[in-house]
Amino acid sequence: MLLEQITQPKDLKRLSIEQLEQLATETRQFLVEKLSVTGGHLSSNLGVVELTIALHYLFNSPNDKFIFDVGHQSYVHKMLTGRMDKFDTLRKYKGLCGFVKRSESEHDVWEAGHSSTSLSAAMGMAIARDLKGDNNRVVAIIGDGALTGGMALEALNHIGHEKKNLIVVLNDNEMSIAPNVGALHNYLGKIRSDKHYVKVKEEVEYLIKKIPAIGGTLAKTIEKLKDSLKYMVVPGVLFEELGLTYLGPLDGHNLPVLLETLKQAEKVEGPVLLHVVTLKGKGYSPAEADSHAWHGASPYKIESGQMLKSVGPPMYTEVFSKSLIELAREDSRIVAVTPAMPGGSGLLGFAAEFPNRMIDVGIAEQHAATLCAALANEGIKPVFAVYSTFLQRAYDQVVHDICRANLNVIFAIDRAGFVGPDGETHQGVYDIAYLRSIPNMVLMMPKDENELRHMMKTAVDYNEGPIAIRYPRISGLGTSMDNPYQTLPIGTWEVLRPGDSAVVLAVGPMIPLAMEAAEQLSKDGVQLRVVNARFIKPMDEAMLLQLAKDNLPIITMEEGALMGGFGSSVLEYYANQNLYGLRIKILGIPDYFVEHGSVPEQRKEVGLTAEKLVSEVKSLVPRKRQHA
Repeated sequence: MLLEQITQPKDLKRLSIEQLEQLATETRQFLVEKLSVTGGHLSSNLGVVELTIALHYLFNSPNDKFIFDVGHQSYVHKMLTGRMDKFDTLRKYKGLCGFVKRSESEHDVWEAGHSSTSLSAAMGMAIARDLKGDNNRVVAIIGDGALTGGMALEALNHIGHEKKNLIVVLNDNEMSIAPNVGALHNYLGKIRSDKHYVKVKEEVEYLIKKIPAIGGTLAKTIEKLKDSLKYMVVPGVLFEELGLTYLGPLDGHNLPVLLETLKQAEKVEGPVLLHVVTLKGKGYSPAEADSHAWHGASPYKIESGQMLKSVGPPMYTEVFSKSLIELAREDSRIVAVTPAMPGGSGLLGFAAEFPNRMIDVGIAEQHAATLCAALANEGIKPVFAVYSTFLQRAYDQVVHDICRANLNVIFAIDRAGFVGPDGETHQGVYDIAYLRSIPNMVLMMPKDENELRHMMKTAVDYNEGPIAIRYPRISGLGTSMDNPYQTLPIGTWEVLRPGDSAVVLAVGPMIPLAMEAAEQLSKDGVQLRVVNARFIKPMDEAMLLQLAKDNLPIITMEEGALMGGFGSSVLEYYANQNLYGLRIKILGIPDYFVEHGSVPEQRKEVGLTAEKLVSEVKSLVPRKRQHA
């Protein structure tokens, strides 16, 4: 097999075009086989096989910089840069990352798990290159979806203004190409990139303007004619007007065409946009048929394409989805808003039943947040369904447009806490810290899937301002669902297990761990009180005061950042009340980025386990009380 002979990009350069095409076939077979065991981003990587091979064949990584937007489509890049033998560990604890990661390889020059950052990074690297006097190439690979992000458009504007030499590869995997249009634009692109053509054009324009009396007028007339023709035949006119030379569209699975057009792009002075059309999931029929389902695939059977999902209680996302639909049937004010995540956020069912009340804004979290503010301002009940890690991108809008105006926006914050194999760029562990500090915000987290239903009802009934529900990317506990929906009193906690030795204030998925620890401790005579601290803000101050009077050791436990988190808010409360001398320990996520792995492995790494809680309780409770 040719694939076995590729250990570094330079190994590609001795292959013929026919061998590169064979390599593409072998690459797809490798990905389908490996990801059937590990899971991962299959469809996007199958779509960029030829493109990635062409880039490494023509250019010289890592001297030439390849910047993959988001980075989940970098599996082929990893294979060609010496990491093929690590794919059995893909997205596993201490294994190969599912995104570009600088610590893995010198070929990974930029890492990102969020979209629309590549063009800004490419511009920065191009400016740095010129400042240093280097001559390396800078290539950004961005998808058509990521190009809708405001940050990408801001970068395009700057790129066109500065005219730095760089190549933007637009990986378009949604639009089809009419053959005649594609052929015409490949031809026009070839002419535009020809240095002799550019030179002749400039000389002709210079000579025309020198003709006495009529030169200037004639030049303007010709310019208008040229512009008119361009608008008639060039679909990339927007990019041309922004100052980029547009090449394409071209078939992203045709290696000879890819290689030839990339060579043309190299000759152009200034920024170039290469429009490449690809098919997500190419080469594996189940992924071709439903690229969305195969975007982030769980392990599967290769022959049938059947995904091997575990059977058990519904995911929290599913419970949110069903609850939102039921509540929306009773309240016509409810609309759902998502930034390009209708499937991941569980809104496909809602969209099917309420198509006019479903708003997908694309990859535009900032716009989504301010849109929700305006909807709320007009008496609508917007439910902003968003991953915790993506809500970070709209922080200013949450502060400035929603909370400052005290508008009744409902935040359904999915993937709160550890997210497992997606790792550090997707961990939803900062939202407690960045939301609880904002005035007017109410923040809650359910102990189980049934309480999530009631929190949804609580949010819909709440009319005093913004309110957020955070829930994890895990299955529920199998709790029975009681009816009807209940509205929870804002700022109230509940005691789930009595105890007079110590108390743990647990948030969300930490509650089962706290209950397990309490059971273990009871065997040693330590009675741990378990409190469901379901309202992170506002807190149950009456209970906090009573705990201080009882003088019980207090432990807080959250799957969130320690700095500025729920535990910090408990400490702040007691400090502000001048209540000192209390025995308090806060458990959460330390001040570093936790990498990919399973959720239990991530929790164990940071000490969010029943065993750790047992140890902490025993260290706080006097021995005589442990054996009373």
